Amino acid sequence: MSTLFDPMTVGDLDLPNRVVMAPLTRNRSPNAVPTDLVVEYYSQRASAGLLITEATAISHQGQGYADVPGLYGEDQLAAWKRVTDAVHEAGGRIVTQMWHVGRISHTSLQPDGGKPVAPSAIQAKSKTYLINGDGTGSFAETSEPRALELGEIPGIVDDYRRAAKAAVEQAGFDGVEIHAANGYLIDQFLRSGSNHRDDAYGGPIPNRARLLFEVVDAVAEAVGSGRVGIRLSPVTPANDASDPDPQPLFDYVVRGLASRGLAYIHTIEGATGGQRDYQQGNEPFDYAAYKAAYRDAGGEGAWMVNNGYDGPLAKSAVQSGRADLVAFGKLFIANPDLVARLRDGLPLNEPDKATFYGGGVKGYTDYPFAA
Repeated sequence: MSTLFDPMTVGDLDLPNRVVMAPLTRNRSPNAVPTDLVVEYYSQRASAGLLITEATAISHQGQGYADVPGLYGEDQLAAWKRVTDAVHEAGGRIVTQMWHVGRISHTSLQPDGGKPVAPSAIQAKSKTYLINGDGTGSFAETSEPRALELGEIPGIVDDYRRAAKAAVEQAGFDGVEIHAANGYLIDQFLRSGSNHRDDAYGGPIPNRARLLFEVVDAVAEAVGSGRVGIRLSPVTPANDASDPDPQPLFDYVVRGLASRGLAYIHTIEGATGGQRDYQQGNEPFDYAAYKAAYRDAGGEGAWMVNNGYDGPLAKSAVQSGRADLVAFGKLFIANPDLVARLRDGLPLNEPDKATFYGGGVKGYTDYPFAA
């Protein structure tokens, strides 16, 4: 019987424990370049079995929020190299989450002030984070997107390929996680609520999943499948994500991923940051059947779960075999030494929600370690 604190080989990575730091957008990288503060933030948390960075844009077009980092400029990659060097020096392992936001953006963040792109020209009922003229941050409605032309899609796949290769070879990451969750571009293609296309990328499930598989194959070719994970969120309503029948959609997706040799599948259970039992459609989502679809199709990657886990629930998930890895979000914001606190039963710091997005040291690198 495995425990949360046992080591595990995950693809090409040897992890010292099963506690994962989830990707957490913090809006502290002006001009999309990580700062010294970002170096300190991640190195503080290097005792995690695996660190997954905040979502990081693969291209300027993929940007959707102010002061989030990128993977498409030399200065960005050099800054990330300082982060990965610090994490490795502290004994940690770190992968970057690759992000294209699709329609969850604003014209002020796009190249030449253009419209965000999406599978279909449907504006999301969602908001993004912008920096005001006085330097303060605030949330604003996302802009109306335009539908991607069929001929543009190979270029986006190539952006993922280039970003993955640069992340590993230039920035020094141990691997990458493809962000296919939470209502961003790949998830927008998957779901019928945001994908109204009538070409090879729309309509039936295999068409809507086409972009996801093309991206996975391109990224795996660039860095090796054993260094690639993927994040999925079958029922979350985040960023206006919706589909009336998510079970067959996501069972199809994980069956297709099974043969691709990925390091791990990272699943958000329920509504991101909300109810674990949230459902879309008429029936509750069957996570056991979803995992079984992956395993029955030959999938051997580690199974990572996320959303609302505390110490006891995480320990139970691993000991029962329901999960191999557990990703923690808010608890890792407030507890840089979360692994030790969970292992030794120490009290946990409470996260300060007012400092989640934007700002400086406060609520970022000033949370105390346990005595």
